[in-house]
Amino acid sequence: MASVNPFNLSDSEEEAERRPNDTVDTERSPSDGAPGPPPGNPFSPPADAEPPTLLLSSNRTSPSGEGMSASAAATSAMAGSSEARVSVDTIAAQLLRDQYILTALEFHTELLEAGRELPRLRDYFSNPGNFERQSGTPPAKDQAAGNKRQDWTTGGSLQPDRAGSISTLDSLDFARYSDDGNRESDERVAVLEFELRKAKETIQALRANLTQAAESEVPSQERKNFKSSPEVQEPIRPLEKRALNFLVNEYLLKNEYKLSSITFSDENDDQDFELWDDVGLNIPKPPDLLQLYRNCGSPLPSPRDVADVSVGVDFGDLPGNCIAQETPRKLDLTQQQQTEVVQELEYQISLLNNEKQSLAEQIKKLQRCVCAYISGLAEEQRLKVKLSPAFQQALLSFCRMCSDSRLGAEVSRIADSEESVMLMLGRCLPHIVPNVLLAKRERMVTHLCQELIPLILCTACLHPEPKERDQLLHILFNLIKRPDDEQRQMILTGCVAFARHVGPTRVEAELLPQCWEQINHKYPERRLLVAESCGALAPYLPKEIRSSLVLSMLQQMLTEDKADMVREAVVKSLGIIMGYIDDPDKYSQGFELMLLSLGDPSERVVSAVHQVFIPAFAAWTTELGTLYTALIPSLLARIEKLLTQGEHGLDEHKLHIFLSALQSLIPPLFAVVLQNAPFTSRAKLHGDIPAIEVTRFPRPASPLQDVATIIGSREMLSALLLLYDHQLEHEGTTGWESLLWVVNQLLPQLIEIVGRINVTSTTCVHEFSRFFWRFCRTFGKIFTNTKVKFFFPPPHQIMCSTHHSVDASAGNGILTKATVPIYATGVLTCYNQEEDRKLLVGFLEDVMTTLSLSHAPLDSLKASFVELGANPVYHELLLTVLWYGVVHTSALVRCTAARMFELLVKGVNETLVAQRVVPALITLSSDPEISVRISTIPAFGTIMETVTQKELLERVKMQLASFLEDPQYQDQHSLHMEIIRTFGRVGPNAEPRFRDEFVLPHLHKLALANNSQAAESKRIDIATQLFEAYSALSCCFISEEVMVNHFLPGLRCLRADMEQLSPEHEVILSSMIKECEIKVENRGMSDAQGSMSIASSLVGEDAKTKFLSKMGQLTTSGAMLANVFQRKK
Repeated sequence: MASVNPFNLSDSEEEAERRPNDTVDTERSPSDGAPGPPPGNPFSPPADAEPPTLLLSSNRTSPSGEGMSASAAATSAMAGSSEARVSVDTIAAQLLRDQYILTALEFHTELLEAGRELPRLRDYFSNPGNFERQSGTPPAKDQAAGNKRQDWTTGGSLQPDRAGSISTLDSLDFARYSDDGNRESDERVAVLEFELRKAKETIQALRANLTQAAESEVPSQERKNFKSSPEVQEPIRPLEKRALNFLVNEYLLKNEYKLSSITFSDENDDQDFELWDDVGLNIPKPPDLLQLYRNCGSPLPSPRDVADVSVGVDFGDLPGNCIAQETPRKLDLTQQQQTEVVQELEYQISLLNNEKQSLAEQIKKLQRCVCAYISGLAEEQRLKVKLSPAFQQALLSFCRMCSDSRLGAEVSRIADSEESVMLMLGRCLPHIVPNVLLAKRERMVTHLCQELIPLILCTACLHPEPKERDQLLHILFNLIKRPDDEQRQMILTGCVAFARHVGPTRVEAELLPQCWEQINHKYPERRLLVAESCGALAPYLPKEIRSSLVLSMLQQMLTEDKADMVREAVVKSLGIIMGYIDDPDKYSQGFELMLLSLGDPSERVVSAVHQVFIPAFAAWTTELGTLYTALIPSLLARIEKLLTQGEHGLDEHKLHIFLSALQSLIPPLFAVVLQNAPFTSRAKLHGDIPAIEVTRFPRPASPLQDVATIIGSREMLSALLLLYDHQLEHEGTTGWESLLWVVNQLLPQLIEIVGRINVTSTTCVHEFSRFFWRFCRTFGKIFTNTKVKFFFPPPHQIMCSTHHSVDASAGNGILTKATVPIYATGVLTCYNQEEDRKLLVGFLEDVMTTLSLSHAPLDSLKASFVELGANPVYHELLLTVLWYGVVHTSALVRCTAARMFELLVKGVNETLVAQRVVPALITLSSDPEISVRISTIPAFGTIMETVTQKELLERVKMQLASFLEDPQYQDQHSLHMEIIRTFGRVGPNAEPRFRDEFVLPHLHKLALANNSQAAESKRIDIATQLFEAYSALSCCFISEEVMVNHFLPGLRCLRADMEQLSPEHEVILSSMIKECEIKVENRGMSDAQGSMSIASSLVGEDAKTKFLSKMGQLTTSGAMLANVFQRKK
């Protein structure tokens, strides 16, 4: 019998075809060929797809009651000749057109399982409008058999659908005319299964989005660190941490470790251990820890060894009548059981729909909260202070907020409706109730209090009664006795959310009184909360309150609070207040607060001043126009006054305070110069703007001191810097008011101040050097070369002024002040190009030559070497300068070079000492001039004190021995004085072997020779130096042999001189000798006492006091020492 294509027939023809025989004979004849799918079978999947699975026992029916399934229709279609083949899309179109809805649904499902999704069926079943119920009545059975079926979607008015599954069932009710109850139940089960699968897919997608967001919460800094250091283990992800926490807690509970479980839960209070979905919504729960441990040794199958396999039946292999003759499968379940199944599926669908709706609403609210927070700060406060957005964001970053946890997120968004309150209670109560039941320990009580914060804030925000609101806020601030950092951040986050929600008036009336009550609390943590609250609430307060009450509160805490951490928070909050204040009358108060906080004894408070307060205060004065007209001139005036008052003793601490404040004002000053420049309006952000060099600006102390942050962006700063350099190089400073002030007023005043500083004040030199270095680096190389260097005298002017005006005795010449070291170390070292280094070398060479030839003090040159020598980068450069002095034709310059080596040796590594320093000193030690040779002795002594290489020490030892033992130096009084002075300085720190075998024996010889010195003045000088040397060496550990052979004999020789020169000092020496003899005798009886320390064991307290008092007298000056040792007449 020839097969008939059912899709080419009308409804009536199909009925007529079906009457004589319910089955279609599709049995294949032997001539049909080998079994298998026909060549053009449209249902054959592609080669790389899985074979479709054929549902042979399906009894799903179409709405009109025909028993044709999708498989049957497909089989019929393939049974015909190759000319009658039909495409899959045609079959789908015919099924939908004739309203075989369930058949089309089953066909769609089979295609999906085969991996071949049909767009027509997908679009149809994803559109709920296709299943809305028609208000008319279903067609009768006989009408459906005789006539063409009318389109059921065109008649009657439509009702809005109630739910997905219900609407689908309702849309099929009118077409169901079968009396078979089992078939009806099966249809409902099929539809509900489809709806359930669709709902689960939607929920799974939402869960995937949430879990993906949770997995991506690894901090960017940790990600960066891991990428840059692949050998370091990858940091644990939040999702992994929560999963492990859940499994550990489950293990503890199963094994009766209840207390450990409770403690573990307390330490992970941001996780719900009752529900696995709290870990990851779309992550299946792994086996417990015991099962994981038992399976950890089993090798996992390789992904290549695993393949997904499914079994299907090829349409071509089926017998022709296997589907057509299949009778509907009898249901095993009773009607009541199927009804229960339907109800259960409907209940599951409703739960999943509710969860889907809740998750979608939560995501929407979170997005809304983020947007509201970002835009709220900008729109709620119309600030008159025009801070750049980058600067404002950096300023507010010092407010310590917490919103990256579950509780933080709850606190940061306050419910604004009854529905939101209910949802918030539903989220929070499950975390509160377990803690209430277990709140027996302090940790649990504290955690419970934390969980109550969002409830308190929400209620205080929405409650209509002011008294109740006040009571609730009082509870909030007193909830935790001593809140730690995390808890304070949580409360602060809630206060900010409250302020953002209720507005400035209620913040002033309800929140500020709570802060005022805690201002003198006995616990510093509570006072710290008040200090941080003032800064966090600043953007949400009325401007009058900001500049009056809040400012007064913070000022009181700054002056009265004894806790460093509280004053630090006060200073940061003051900085935030200064960023939002707009009352010009408060400038003087702000200036005094800045000076007060800079004088704080705590380093952390002073650091906060430079990081937050001064940049914010400078931003405000910039808007007032008083940065360079009032603020900087006020600091300069205080420095000048300090120098005037400190003629006999400069207060270096106050100078440091004022100068450090000036240094912190350099970035905002440069930003003002750029923003008020003639070219500012021409700055464009489009086009190729080169990136700013990393070393263009000094490293800022905080983001608020970054010039790019003050300007607004690095792109804008880069564009302005290009125009700035061009303007300086080609067009000058005409009409540039701010830069003209810097050039004509600031720089001359600074140079004058530098000229008044004494060069011996190392601290002042260092502070001013740092200031000029940062100033020149900030304003750029062109400005430094064309403007700054112009105010410092060039080397040839220094030489001229030296010859005519340097008065070494008065010490008021230019070279005896701090101008030279500050210019050398603060200006000439700003840039490190070859020409810059040459300029520095030439300047130092000229200064060394000028000072030497003028017989001027070397203090300015020494200060330059000390400041530069602290940085190893300049060691080679300084050695180059000294070598210039070594080979100079003037003996005075060579002497200066030899003395400068003493300063340089301590900071230079031993390789440079061996290769550059010692050869230069050896050269100078053979100089024709005896004064040059004597000048090398201090440097040789410093080498003996600092170097550890034995070969090097031997070379230095040999050179010093030549000075002492060579007959030509026998009567060189200056040489002996220098050697004794050097031995007394380096002996206590030198190597013990060098001290015992070289220093003490030669001191003994010098003391012995001094007894026979005929010239009394020389004898007094040598005795003075010997007494100081022996006093210093008496504190060292000396072996018994050296004590007996050299130390005691040297002291006796010195005592012989003292008997004639100063009998009162002879008493001290006699007590020292007696004590040494006692120690030697005791050492002979017992070696257990070890080496002896002379100075710490004088006989009797009177002897100690007398010795120390005399030592104080002997360390004053050479003239006074000589008077002490004058022979009594």
